[in-house]
Amino acid sequence: MKPTLVEGDRIVVEKLSKFPNIIKNHNFENTPERGDIMIFYPPFVKLKTTPWAVFSRLTGFFCKDIAYIKRVVGLPGEKLEIKQLENGMYKVYINDKPLEEEYIMSEYDFHKCKSDMYCGPLIIPEGQYFMMGDNRGNSMDSRFWGTLPKERFIGRAVFLFWPLTHIKGL
Repeated sequence: MKPTLVEGDRIVVEKLSKFPNIIKNHNFENTPERGDIMIFYPPFVKLKTTPWAVFSRLTGFFCKDIAYIKRVVGLPGEKLEIKQLENGMYKVYINDKPLEEEYIMSEYDFHKCKSDMYCGPLIIPEGQYFMMGDNRGNSMDSRFWGTLPKERFIGRAVFLFWPLTHIKGL
């Protein structure tokens, strides 16, 4: 997620709004928006369903599951395509319009799209999201494993609190 986040940064993850009406229903009503930095379990990781594993994921205590942190780029129902321009720069297009991304490390440092990657054009299915890291040349993201089901989200990164010289809202 460089340059937004670097190794060693400590963040606050907001998890509670994922369950705003857990008593009434089990809907994820506070859906992620484009640009949100989300923490999630990647779709290729099988999560254990034992009571201890579920408890550790819900509380964060002794949790051994691998989680990723990436930015929401594509939303359900949108057409997404990643194109390499004539000048060598890469651009993400949403519904045939270029996406403005001031947060990425470089528009030139990208994994070159290959036939086995998800670079589009593709329509993002309902209940799914397209996730990408800010350091596009060094990010294992939706280009490699496809869209992410909303059930895999853990929470939203909201605040960077450490180191003190980097404090900021996300």
